[in-house]
Amino acid sequence: MAMLPFRPTPFFANKNRAFWNLQLAGWGGAFLLRASAAIANGQPWDLVAVILVATITGFSISLVLSVIYRQLISKQPLVTWTATVLALVVAVTIYASIDAWVQGIYYAGIRETTFAQRFIGLSYIPLTLLGGWSALYYAINYFLTVEEQADRLERLEAQATSAQLAMLRYQLNPHFLFNTLNSISTLVLLKQTEPANAMLSRLSAFLRHTLIMEPGSQVTLAQEVETLQLYLDIERMRFEERLRTDFKIDDAARDALLPSMLLQPLVENAVKYAVSPQEEGARISLSARVRGHRLQIKVEDTGPGLAGPRQGDMLRSHGAPGQPMSTGVGLANIRNRLAQAYGPNHRFETRSGAGGGFTVLIEIPYETATAETPDPEAAPPTQSALPAKQTPAASLARGRSMEPNA
Repeated sequence: MAMLPFRPTPFFANKNRAFWNLQLAGWGGAFLLRASAAIANGQPWDLVAVILVATITGFSISLVLSVIYRQLISKQPLVTWTATVLALVVAVTIYASIDAWVQGIYYAGIRETTFAQRFIGLSYIPLTLLGGWSALYYAINYFLTVEEQADRLERLEAQATSAQLAMLRYQLNPHFLFNTLNSISTLVLLKQTEPANAMLSRLSAFLRHTLIMEPGSQVTLAQEVETLQLYLDIERMRFEERLRTDFKIDDAARDALLPSMLLQPLVENAVKYAVSPQEEGARISLSARVRGHRLQIKVEDTGPGLAGPRQGDMLRSHGAPGQPMSTGVGLANIRNRLAQAYGPNHRFETRSGAGGGFTVLIEIPYETATAETPDPEAAPPTQSALPAKQTPAASLARGRSMEPNA
């Protein structure tokens, strides 16, 4: 039989209930301690009634003090502590006076003591009990205040992180839209209405697919690959056979969770710097595997690689003449999103060989989704062949870059 997980409720989740629990437990413990001490010392049992009266007196006075302290705790420190000392002195005086009066009645005819003697002799008990109670009251309330401020700060940090993730996510869309709309505009100017309409339909499907995802949400790798397929369908209309892809996703990696739209900028980066500047195009490879409790993702291309030395963020910002210049958004954006989502518990590396090619390696904690996800390889990338009329657009894609330089 499956056991439901035990989730204890925090003690101070209900402050009012916690206060009464502590009140009853504290004063009940004080009564039992004094009563057991009296009985152990051979005192008569009826003395327990006197101790009970004294305990009820302290319990009642502490309730009055709680009302006073609740008003003082939010004041300036000087006002709070001065008024607290005065209230405590008055409370101890009242408590000791009642205790001395009750003791006088109980010991009448047995002990010859004055009220002042009994008051002085019994003052240490109220002072100890009410002083300790006051210290505990302020300590608990200040602790709860600090906890509340820490929770508020944590919520604000979470909101700031979510907002930053959304900002980073939305930062990607204009670059892709600019390129695609430029291609559609070119096809329209060349009166290639059929391929322009097909590209517009694919763009609508891609945007519909991405807009339903929350900016800071996580998706499975299978869903992320499905988004990549939609993006690559659009790019194949520009580059045709020049754009070649190879996906190798392990079965265990398909259900792994990762930030949405994490891989699309990497593939877009490869299209921009590997496929676009080369007449023969390039191959873009995506592989994913699980090693222990880590998900390893690798995005590679067969482009020219880094044309210059690695600097700063390893961005391709120093391309050779005639190659597109980087805006410094793509890889830096991915790096920032990984830092926001996983902190130091991730790995992000870029590599470029001497003979060309560029590789991005991502390693993040392996977390699986509970919901079933579609098989991204059930429907392979569509190799849509355009009509012969689209050749001018294809030549335009080969001849110059459609990406913004700023």
